[in-house]
Amino acid sequence: MPATFKVGTILLNQADSMKKFFALETAPCWGNWNVVTILDGFALDRKIHAAGWNFLFMAAEIKVMFFGALGPKKIQKALQRILSKVKPQHFNGLEVTGIDARHFLGVPYSVVTAHSRHVQQSCYLDIADVRFKALSAGESV
Repeated sequence: MPATFKVGTILLNQADSMKKFFALETAPCWGNWNVVTILDGFALDRKIHAAGWNFLFMAAEIKVMFFGALGPKKIQKALQRILSKVKPQHFNGLEVTGIDARHFLGVPYSVVTAHSRHVQQSCYLDIADVRFKALSAGESV
């Protein structure tokens, strides 16, 4: 598991087939989720688009808040909470879009924000059942 996550970090579900097809470098994270180690969202999008595929960005923002200062373990737990929130949607990617430390009445708290991403051949988003079957069969690519 990577020690630190930052804004622009991409997580992919069942990235083994994507690693071979798109020549990605990944590191294991949690369960079937892997972290893309070299590329950010824009570079990965260009690489996937060059192969004739699409890397869709979901506009819905997922936020998790926790009390206390930022730290690697707290950010990892926040990302695990975000992944549990997006699991029913069956997307095969997630991009961290914000990590903010804030204060309210002197009490520190932090907010981690992410957006779902999905790699697929069609430019039109597949329905949830099709995404579920593809993830279940390991047919991301």
